[in-house]
Amino acid sequence: MRGSNVAVVGAGYVGLTTAACLTSLGHRVVCADVGQKKVDMLRRGEATIQEPGIAALIAEGLVSGRLEFVLGARAAVAEAGTVFLCVPTPMSAGGAADLRALEAVVTELRDVLSPGCVVVNKSTVPVGTAVRVGELLDRADVSVVSNPEFLREGSAVYDFLNPNRIVIGAAGHDLAGAERVAGLYEKIDAPVLVTDSASSEMIKYASNCYLATRLSFVNTIAELCEYLDADIDDVTTGMGYDERIGNSFLRPGPGWGGSCLPKDTVALLRTAESVGSEFPVLRAAIDANQRHQELVVDKVRKAVGGDLAGARIGLLGLTFKAGTDDLRDSPALAIAKLLAAEGADLAGYDPSVRGPVAGVTGQVRIVGTAYHAAHGAAAIVVLTEWPEFRALDWPRMAVRLGGRSVIDTRNHLDPLVLDRAGLSYQGIGRPVSRDGSRKPLPPLAA
Repeated sequence: MRGSNVAVVGAGYVGLTTAACLTSLGHRVVCADVGQKKVDMLRRGEATIQEPGIAALIAEGLVSGRLEFVLGARAAVAEAGTVFLCVPTPMSAGGAADLRALEAVVTELRDVLSPGCVVVNKSTVPVGTAVRVGELLDRADVSVVSNPEFLREGSAVYDFLNPNRIVIGAAGHDLAGAERVAGLYEKIDAPVLVTDSASSEMIKYASNCYLATRLSFVNTIAELCEYLDADIDDVTTGMGYDERIGNSFLRPGPGWGGSCLPKDTVALLRTAESVGSEFPVLRAAIDANQRHQELVVDKVRKAVGGDLAGARIGLLGLTFKAGTDDLRDSPALAIAKLLAAEGADLAGYDPSVRGPVAGVTGQVRIVGTAYHAAHGAAAIVVLTEWPEFRALDWPRMAVRLGGRSVIDTRNHLDPLVLDRAGLSYQGIGRPVSRDGSRKPLPPLAA
């Protein structure tokens, strides 16, 4: 499809990536947000999310004149043939997706959409939402389509332009609208699945919930490895060679989190309950994730002598994954909250967190370097896999530490480097000797 007029409502993580990438595909995009400060920054070409490649695409779009940022949804849709809804759908108090923002935008735009327009749900929404949007619009001349995103933070631009699939769901069997949305992606070489909107919405939830279950599984296997003197790195390498399994989402960590998996797992559970169905596997995955985080805290407690009250702990990494500035449902902060509840004094360093964030990092004193986090600490806990942590001067860290223990929840560090610095290393699912150092591997048979 030749360059089309597209509106994107919402300039958050999904919306901004969608707007910038569609512009790079040759479309003319007007992106709207409700925040004047954010709109002003974007108009100046300043990216408001930390994502590789996004700043360059925004700059190119502004220079070409194909990308525009406006305040308010109504200002974006006047000439749009396709309108992408990329508004937040957070978890409500009861666990279901909160659709108030989405419904408010739909109601706001109902009378200003052009005849023949296609409205696209890009946000993650419960099954049946596309049909609900159609009912709210009450416009026979407007199509509604579900087009879920499958973006990984830290590689969102790459994922948008190089997807492993594009899923498009037509509400009410309106294939013409679905085909028009498919045309927006014609320059991308990827399988396109056109289905009904309910199946499209379920694909997104099923994908995320499967990944969460897989992560809970590998973290539990890592726990068993510690009991049985097996090495989780070797175990997952061996598993990954099996083509039925593959090697993605097989790295143990401090538990899963982020802006998607926690809310999507709970939302799908609530959906199952609403139709009288049970989902014991998914419920077990959620419970296992909580238990795994408690086990991490148990490691830290044991490392400082059995009592966290008053113990100074240095935290390396606060974001939910390296390469982002996203603190939403970060497992690092979940573990920090558990440590603080037992009275630990927490100092945290993250290269993308420059100061305290109200209501988010309250349990942690934010410091400017990893060495400040280590100062006087009884233990260091690595919670996010930032590359700079591997490159630290670990003998210098050892001098600053009050204790000797390093708990590496990402298996990110080199145990030999820490051993040479005189530090006691503990990973996740890695065999350790009684003093906490890495067990030497047995010699290879002749």
